[in-house]
Amino acid sequence: MGLKQNLHNFREKNKDKKWLPAFSAIHTFLFLPNETTHNGTHIKAADDLKRTMNTVIMAMVPCLIFGMFNAGYQHHLAFGEIQQATGGFFSAEFWTLDNFSVGFWKVIPLVVVSYVVGLAIEILFAIKNSHEVEEGYLVTGMLVPLIVPIDTPLWMLAVAVAFGVVIGKEVFGGTGMNILNPALTIRAFLFFAYPTWMSGDKVWVHGAVEQDQLIAAGENVDAISGETILGSLAQNKGAGYEIMDMFYGLIPGSVGETSTLLILLGGLFLIFAKIGSWRIMLSSVIGALVMGLIFNGVVAQDWITESSKFYGLMSTDFWQHLLIGGFAFGTVFMATDPVTASQTTKGKWIYGFLVGFISIMIRVFNPAYPEGVMLAILLMNVFAPTIDHYVVQGNVKKRMKRVKAKVA
Repeated sequence: MGLKQNLHNFREKNKDKKWLPAFSAIHTFLFLPNETTHNGTHIKAADDLKRTMNTVIMAMVPCLIFGMFNAGYQHHLAFGEIQQATGGFFSAEFWTLDNFSVGFWKVIPLVVVSYVVGLAIEILFAIKNSHEVEEGYLVTGMLVPLIVPIDTPLWMLAVAVAFGVVIGKEVFGGTGMNILNPALTIRAFLFFAYPTWMSGDKVWVHGAVEQDQLIAAGENVDAISGETILGSLAQNKGAGYEIMDMFYGLIPGSVGETSTLLILLGGLFLIFAKIGSWRIMLSSVIGALVMGLIFNGVVAQDWITESSKFYGLMSTDFWQHLLIGGFAFGTVFMATDPVTASQTTKGKWIYGFLVGFISIMIRVFNPAYPEGVMLAILLMNVFAPTIDHYVVQGNVKKRMKRVKAKVA
């Protein structure tokens, strides 16, 4: 208590200093804010925005740790140094210190760069505009390293983070004012600025790029190159993995997006904490299943031949679309962003359904885009205010009709 009071006194003595927002960011992260309500009607609660953001981070930590193990596992598997894990999620070949160490030293730098660059820009804008450092980047900083390929160059990530924070957030006024999800804005910038890194088949396994360079140089390298399931299906080669491996996450992919099991548990945790919208999550799943069923029906009617470039993904069982790619991660952690998603109850159902529906549509017709979910969520971020507007206007019209009926 003494430390908190001393820091509070220090803050009050220097409240006119330009650098105070940087100090306040650390102060309020360690302690509850000193501001309290005095007048009017308020709801008293122990949580605040920082604690809410920390809860979301807690839901993503299992995906982060699993991603480290999987990065090492996929690396050793691609280079032929180990065999396919026989016990799946509970296999001793997967949960080894060697796998974790390889993944740790590849993933942690991504996390550090994401937070250092993003928070530095947040602090600079806070000092320039003389306001408190906003908490929104606490979650964005964790999302970014989880949705990029394992071998993304650090300088490339730094440039993308700077772009996403400045253009995707600060120009709109900061946290709570942005119309696009900042993490997906960063992901979109990476894709369109450096497409060979973000859409190629050789970047999803650590070391696969170097491996291909050795092969090109004439070296004798007996290994696979780490193609994603979506890349394989898009080429009509089949998934190549067992269903349970796809569910557990023992597949190549972005750092934190592969384990549907852990993402599902994280989603349940957010629903229990009343942070994530179960309506958006459920309606996204329904939308994806409907689109998958439509494509399966097209294949069943022989309206498309096996020679078509769309056949592989169209013929994939509709429910398997939930297990592959970044659909589950995007649905749980990014489509439910309370700032950029729909706010009305009916709007959430419409918004979520269209996210899932459009995700699978893009995935099938243009698999070069990162699994469709990125563009689907960004597109619906733009239309979310419009959806809410028409929902509200619809409610107003219904009430006016009831009023007129009573008057008549």
